Amino acid sequence: MKILLFGKNGQVGWELQRSLAPLGQVLALNRHSQDYCGDLSKLTGIVAAIADFKPDIVVNAAAYTAVDKAETEAEQAQLINAAAPAAIAEAARACDAWLVHYSTDYVFDGTGERPWQEDDPTSPASIYGSSKLAGERAILASGVRHLIFRTSWVYATRGQNFAKTMLRLARERDRLSVIDDQIGAPTGAELIADVTAHAIRSLACKPDVSGIYHLAAAGQTSWHGYARHVFDLARQHGETLLLAPSQLKAIPTSDYPTPARRPLNSRLNTEKLRTTFGLNLPDWQAGIDRMLTEHSGH
Repeated sequence: MKILLFGKNGQVGWELQRSLAPLGQVLALNRHSQDYCGDLSKLTGIVAAIADFKPDIVVNAAAYTAVDKAETEAEQAQLINAAAPAAIAEAARACDAWLVHYSTDYVFDGTGERPWQEDDPTSPASIYGSSKLAGERAILASGVRHLIFRTSWVYATRGQNFAKTMLRLARERDRLSVIDDQIGAPTGAELIADVTAHAIRSLACKPDVSGIYHLAAAGQTSWHGYARHVFDLARQHGETLLLAPSQLKAIPTSDYPTPARRPLNSRLNTEKLRTTFGLNLPDWQAGIDRMLTEHSGH
């Protein structure tokens, strides 16, 4: 099996290089790649890369993810998140390859308390969300066989993330305020990559699974609950934090305005994914605990 991966150095792309390796020959590209174009802003280049390499599977893990910046860089967000997936989808269909692509809960309006299902009406509240929705629609319209995984609250062990930032702040400050009215499930890049590899392996015996799937860790929390869990774990490991447990304050989103509106409800119903591919998705705490334990060396 030949797999072409775009976005190899992103959070999910980095983990995909590991999870896809046992499946076949993987050509992993980023925007600086030399032999094949991996720069999603160069549409003719990425189309040529697919035509030349002739993959069985194209995995697009590259995206414009600067949610607030997108409000003023709408053209760039649209190019990377909509025009590029459209071009990739057409090129993948031309060589009869599957396309695996990642999307987001931001395609919904973020209201209510029920976990979003794949066929719920979309209504993005930000430029980022609408650019990702346009990408999804282009893939569907192309007729390419596809797996689109919508995910939320993605973090990775590599590089910076919310948990590491919170820990740093808790060592430096004696009080912190964290939003408590946005609800979702922190989902590790490692889990997303492993689920992707499992789904790709299933394609040979399940050719009719083309579609959109929600992929997130089990359970739910707020950013405040997420931070509290991180601090509790650090204290269990014997770490002394300047921040006392009583000094972690809960605040509403309205106290922390951002250029792009954040969804209050990022819950995703993953039943379709679990049933179709026979998967168990672990609780969000399991991935966070593992990441922090690895990070701290305990």
